[in-house]
Amino acid sequence: MFAIRTNEAKSVVRSLAKGLRVLEAFSAQESELTLAEVARRSGLDNGTAFRMLNTLELLGYLRRNFDSRRFRLSTKVLDLGFSALARAELRAAARPILRALVGEVNEAAALSVLEDGEVIYLERVQAGLVRLGVDVRVGSRMPAYCMSPGRAMLAFLPPAQQKKMLGLRERQRLTPNTIVELKPLADALARVRRAGYALVQQETTLGVRALAVPVLDVDGHPIAAISVVAPMMRHTQQEFIARAVGPVTAAARELAKIMHVH
Repeated sequence: MFAIRTNEAKSVVRSLAKGLRVLEAFSAQESELTLAEVARRSGLDNGTAFRMLNTLELLGYLRRNFDSRRFRLSTKVLDLGFSALARAELRAAARPILRALVGEVNEAAALSVLEDGEVIYLERVQAGLVRLGVDVRVGSRMPAYCMSPGRAMLAFLPPAQQKKMLGLRERQRLTPNTIVELKPLADALARVRRAGYALVQQETTLGVRALAVPVLDVDGHPIAAISVVAPMMRHTQQEFIARAVGPVTAAARELAKIMHVH
């Protein structure tokens, strides 16, 4: 059982900590527990343990056996662990692939996933100390609607899910070129789906263009995206597309194969 240090108390959500203690009460040896057993093992009184168990059951993290009055962990708890493991594997597999994309044309390459209308960067490789004016690092969250990896993944979602993702956060105009209206965005995503890649120019940062290709599973569902960025002054749009699309598409397919999704 973990303890909260005095200097950390003000920044801790104690009810969340109690809920996690309830989950940690279960083990492989004791996979089903009664209310009293959960309370004792988690160091909570029966009333608090009862409320925590009911909440976790409602959220799908616990299952209740009404005959025996015992609780057990659901597979939803496993999903959290599997998700973390899968992302770690994805990062490790992507690192050498991203390094191969950085060079004369592209100054940075990244691997990202889509979550709650945002792009989360899992891995990023940059050439030397070159600065693109884009503050993106591992763990950064950026709006999906105006980022090339976001559009690459959004374009391959079912229409209803795509619309839901676009509505999860306010769409702000980050530069004069940012597309924020739903109809133009839908048209842009349709073009991305037809082309197989997303090209975004000066919608988040002036003077920068980015291109991304989705990493698709066997059902054509996007599980991630690989993107590259470069300053616009270096190449024309046609030159950039001609030199970037092939390698980035090949990289996305290679990563899909490595992750056993094809």
